[in-house]
Amino acid sequence: MRLYRQIEALFRQYMAPSVATALLANPSQAALGGAITEVSVLFADLRGFTSFSERSSPEQVVALLNRYFGIATPLVLAQGGTVDKFVGDAMMALFNAPVRQPDHALRAARAALAMQAAIEQIAADNAGWPRFRIGINTGPALVGNIGSAELRNFTAIGDTVNLASRLETSAESGQIVIGATTYAQIRDTAVVRPLGGIEVKGKAAPVEAFVLLGLREEPLEHRV
Repeated sequence: MRLYRQIEALFRQYMAPSVATALLANPSQAALGGAITEVSVLFADLRGFTSFSERSSPEQVVALLNRYFGIATPLVLAQGGTVDKFVGDAMMALFNAPVRQPDHALRAARAALAMQAAIEQIAADNAGWPRFRIGINTGPALVGNIGSAELRNFTAIGDTVNLASRLETSAESGQIVIGATTYAQIRDTAVVRPLGGIEVKGKAAPVEAFVLLGLREEPLEHRV
């Protein structure tokens, strides 16, 4: 039993808790493949990370990433999100998968605002430290296990995910940019600044987007 608990603890550290719980409860969910599910996808990366890395030691870079992700991850989990992956200075999170959440767009917005507020406090005390830029998009995606028989990853793929990534790269430092579908689901509480149609890579036509400033049901702590 002690060995089992050790293995389970390690398992949960290398996989999103919600995914680990689902797999432990039903191992058949580890099968390759997936299903189309509406999700809200959050992408965040550090604007200015490259220049920070150039003037910092590898140890300093790793320390910054671990500190930032150590702050951001619990805030995503607190909203019921699934941290899909970390790639360099970027992270991807899903809402409404694998656990269903009718208010997934609102949860993603809350997580993003909390992340920006928390990171702002850290960056303000450390001159030259980069800040997150975040993109959120809502829509259908194929959610499931992608990979091979030897190694696989629970993730989401599709145009919804790609657009969330493009919205993130369109954001300024400290900004949250959301897509039209996300805004439609949270418009009763969201405070936004319309960006109109913006050009994003891979899209022939401009994409409607908004800067998320806050939520009316919560203090507007994050404004850009």
